[in-house]
Amino acid sequence: MLERHVFLIGMPGSGKTSLGKKVSGELRVPFIDMDKRIQDIMGMTVSEIFEQHGEAAFRAAETNMLIHISREAPAIVSTGGGSVMNPENVRIMKAYGLLVLIDRPLDQILGDIKLDRRPTLAEKGLPEVERVYKERIDTYRAVADVTLDNSQGYHAGVEALERMLRLRFGMYVM
Repeated sequence: MLERHVFLIGMPGSGKTSLGKKVSGELRVPFIDMDKRIQDIMGMTVSEIFEQHGEAAFRAAETNMLIHISREAPAIVSTGGGSVMNPENVRIMKAYGLLVLIDRPLDQILGDIKLDRRPTLAEKGLPEVERVYKERIDTYRAVADVTLDNSQGYHAGVEALERMLRLRFGMYVM
């Protein structure tokens, strides 16, 4: 059982959702995909939220979602790629959990990112992914409590995250 939330932070395409979902199942702890929760509550996709209400509205929804999540039982939480760019979001996550940077090399992200699922990146393409990476990577590294290298593929990333959380929270295989 987790003692605190585990907030997975990092670039879109770094593996936050895929690793988090798999590891939560292995550890039998709740998993929360913040973007999906926001979509469900607002009744539209992230892209539609951006189009109809703007980025500021989406970012406010992220902060509100973090406040709500902080009141729930500890879970593995996949955050949006830009959520740590707001200092208030970082304050909330630090107060209620562990921030784990899922760090994946830019060339790997560029090689398989699905831009149609990334509203802030879709219009401008791969050069925008590179620009955003350069803009955010120092912040990700500065706010993370721990960094997980996700450069060795999905299965290695799952094993590394599971091992990290088992050690951190004293969760042993039964």
